[in-house]
Amino acid sequence: MVWLARPTPGSLCAGLAVALLGEALRVWASGHIEKTERLATGGPYAHTRNPLYLGSLAIGIGLAAAGQSLAAAALVLAYFAVFYPPLMRDEAAFLQRRFPEDYAGWARAVPLLVPRLLPAGPRATRFRWQRVRANREWRTLLALPLFALLLYARGRWLP
Repeated sequence: MVWLARPTPGSLCAGLAVALLGEALRVWASGHIEKTERLATGGPYAHTRNPLYLGSLAIGIGLAAAGQSLAAAALVLAYFAVFYPPLMRDEAAFLQRRFPEDYAGWARAVPLLVPRLLPAGPRATRFRWQRVRANREWRTLLALPLFALLLYARGRWLP
């Protein structure tokens, strides 16, 4: 993506704003997850069953927009189109097996990816910063500014 990028100050600001919204969604979602222990249904999980994937998609689109490259945007969208649907199917099947009673009602009320405006479902989980740390979301929090610096350098010093 960096190689394809042709960022400008305006594209960096606009794209990074979208990417930061995606990361905020990922942090919010990470604060609700207790992997394999409990079905996350609160916070963003009351709007979409896959807020982490939606946040990652926003980050990818935002970074492609920051780089001002249609080719990079096409690659990001192709990556998500190829890899995320099977991941979401596998995860849904796992959650359905692991939490059969809780999953059924939640899945009926909450859409797979495109978020609903108003929350729905049981909303049984609450946000905890300890979960954000335990789910290692700090890695994406660190990677985003580093990638922004790479894009800035690409636009500033390379043709």
